[in-house]
Amino acid sequence: MNQKLFSKDYTMVVIGQIISLFGNAIIRFALPLYLLNQTGSSSLYGTVTAFAIIPAIILSPLGGIVADRVNKRNIMVILDFFTAVVIMAFSLLLGNINLTLLMTATMMILYGIAGAYQPSVQASIPALVSPDQFMAANSVINTVSSFSNLMGPVLGGILYSVYGLKPILWIGILCFLLSSVMELFIKIPYIKQDSGAGAWKIIKNDFSESIRFIRKEKPVLGKGVLVTCGINLFLSSMIVVGLPYMVTEVLQLDAGQANRLYGFSQGALAAGGLAGGIGAGIFAKKLGIQKAGNLIIICAACVFPIGTALILFSSGLVNYMVMTLCCFVIMVFSTVFTVQMMSFIQEETPPNLLGKVIAVILTVSMCAQPVGNVFYGILFEVCEGWESAVFLFAGTVSMIIAAGTKNIFKCMRNK
Repeated sequence: MNQKLFSKDYTMVVIGQIISLFGNAIIRFALPLYLLNQTGSSSLYGTVTAFAIIPAIILSPLGGIVADRVNKRNIMVILDFFTAVVIMAFSLLLGNINLTLLMTATMMILYGIAGAYQPSVQASIPALVSPDQFMAANSVINTVSSFSNLMGPVLGGILYSVYGLKPILWIGILCFLLSSVMELFIKIPYIKQDSGAGAWKIIKNDFSESIRFIRKEKPVLGKGVLVTCGINLFLSSMIVVGLPYMVTEVLQLDAGQANRLYGFSQGALAAGGLAGGIGAGIFAKKLGIQKAGNLIIICAACVFPIGTALILFSSGLVNYMVMTLCCFVIMVFSTVFTVQMMSFIQEETPPNLLGKVIAVILTVSMCAQPVGNVFYGILFEVCEGWESAVFLFAGTVSMIIAAGTKNIFKCMRNK
C-alpha cells in the first residue's frame, strides 16, 4: 500500500482520467446539442438521452464484477480504445443514415462503456492509496473530472458554434487514443480471484453477494441509494433536459449565441463540481457523512430562484444568468455529497466486494435518470410558455425528498 497520495501509479490514473474525461465531456456536450439543434424537440431529446443511459445501467454491475476479477488497468485501456473506435464510426456514418437512430445507438454505446468503466476507476483507489487518504483521493478524482467537464463544454461550445461537429469528434478520438496508450504503463495491484464456476454463475453469485451486503450488513447504503434515485428523478433529470432546452430553444437568445452560452453554462456546472471537489478535499476531516442531508436540501432550494426569475423577468440573458448561477451552486454541494458517499462506501466495504458494491449502487441510482429524462422532455413541451411551473414543481418535490433524508444520514453517525 502506498503511503503518499500522489504515487507514480495513482498520478498516472489521475492524468489518464483528465485526458479521457475531457474527451468524454466534449463528446457528450456536442452530440445531444447537435440533435437538439437539428430537431428542436425537447421530448425527442429527453427520449434519446433516456435510452442512452439504459446500457450504463445494465453494464455497470457487470463492470463492477469484472473490476474485482480482472486487472483494472486492462479494463481502462480496452474501453478507452473502443470508445475512440465508436466515435470514429459515428463520424464516418454521420449524414449517411437516419440521425436519430445513429445518435441513439452511438450514445447508448458510449454510456454503456462509461457504465462499465467507472467501477474500475473507483475500485482501483483503495489499491493505490492508504485508507486515511480515501477522502482526499476521491476528491482529486472528482476534481479532475470536474476540471475536464469544465474545459470540455466551454471549448466545445466555441468550436461547435464556429466549426460545427466534425472537429469535436476528432478531438474526442485523439483524447481516448492518448488515454488508452498512457494507461498501459499503470501498475494496479491485482490478486486473481478463484472462479471455480461458469461465467453466468459467477455473475449471479457476485451480484447476489453485493446485494446481500447492502441489504443485510449495510442497509444504510441502500437507503442512501433510494434517496439518490429520488434526486436523480426529480432534480438531476430536470437539469439534464431543462438546461439545454431552455438555453437553446426557449430563452430569447440568438442561435449562435445560445450554443456558446450553453457551452458556458455546462462549463459553470463543471466549475461547480470542481469547487465542490476541492472543498471536499480541503474540509475532508470536517465533513461527516451525517451532515450530507443538509447538502441535498441546499441543492433542492437552489431550483426555486430559477422558476421565480422566469416569472419576474422577460430578458433571456437575465434568466440565463440566474439559471447558470443556481446550477453552479447545485453542483458544488452535490459534488461534496458524492465524495462523502463514495468515501463512506469505500471505508465500509471489504476490498473483495468493493467493485461489485460500487457498481450496484451506481446502477440503482442511475435507474431513475432515463425515466426522469423522458418525463421532463414531455413536461417541458406540455408546459410550453409555462416553463417556470416545471422548475417550481421540481424544486418542491426535491425539497420534500431532501428533507426526508436528514434522519437517514443522521443514523450513519451511529453505524
